[in-house]
Amino acid sequence: NATSIRLLNSEKRLALTGTPVENRPEELWSTFDFLAPGFLGTLQQFRKRYGRPIERGDKTAMELLHARIKPLVLRRLKTEVAKELPDKIETTLRCEMGAEQRVLYDHIAAQVRQNIQEKVDEKGAERVHLDILAAIMKLRQVCCDPRLLKVPEELTIPPSAKLELFQEIVREALESERSIIVFSQFVEMQKHIITKVQELGIEPLWLHGGTRNRDEVVAKFQDPKGPPVIVVSLRAGGTGLNLTRADTVIHYDPWWNPAVERQATDRAHRLGQTQQVHVYKLICSESIEERVLALASRKEELVRGLLGSEGSEGGKVITPQEILALLQ
Repeated sequence: NATSIRLLNSEKRLALTGTPVENRPEELWSTFDFLAPGFLGTLQQFRKRYGRPIERGDKTAMELLHARIKPLVLRRLKTEVAKELPDKIETTLRCEMGAEQRVLYDHIAAQVRQNIQEKVDEKGAERVHLDILAAIMKLRQVCCDPRLLKVPEELTIPPSAKLELFQEIVREALESERSIIVFSQFVEMQKHIITKVQELGIEPLWLHGGTRNRDEVVAKFQDPKGPPVIVVSLRAGGTGLNLTRADTVIHYDPWWNPAVERQATDRAHRLGQTQQVHVYKLICSESIEERVLALASRKEELVRGLLGSEGSEGGKVITPQEILALLQ
């Protein structure tokens, strides 16, 4: 896409985006290389001057890049352009794993730590990136619901404390006649979530990557007489949807990318919303999920530092060492 748009002939160029930096500073370079070729140098020069120093937490590099792009950036926050929008209240809800789930989590955590450390010692952190992410995924699955591990059927699977907390939140919301969007990244988890909602006497809607009738599903949810719960895949529902009937958003399995989660939440908190929106993030205490949230907070600092929240402490992009630290 980036290569193709550079071939377009035009007298003026404008870039419009809600997430100018989603993962790393190089995304800014890509945008400006279209807008004003050469303004930030070549990609190699950008990485040497800004990208790598920012990765190391160099505040001077952060400030220099911010100062350079500031004259060409017009930033408007939703609070400035949609002042009529009601408040969005975000809450992180923690649950304690049951004894059996905790034993399983600690056992798997010890296994993956040893396995990853051996591979890091052998190949270096840069070369075991995918192995580390797979290990983190496994621990996140234990937190969400141990059934996601797909262990042999003859083994007893401990119940999920988070799934029980989720059902209680949904029950209370439904009793208050609220409408709910539930986001999850795991398709199998979405199925378990749907089952829990069905146990409350509601047949929820489901929107995922394989959904072909998206408009029909959205219309059913937006209808005041339609089902009050919709379960949505985070990626499939992150953009292009208007779900303003909802006044409750639940992120069942928060991840380190706050930009993606914010886009998902904004399916409800957008023009047309007339109610206060409550956003819940569910995490297991003393687990990798707490560290994931801390990592997400640092990514937010990166965006604020680059795009103009003066006084920001700056931040870092994710390095292999930081990802490895999640497993410690």
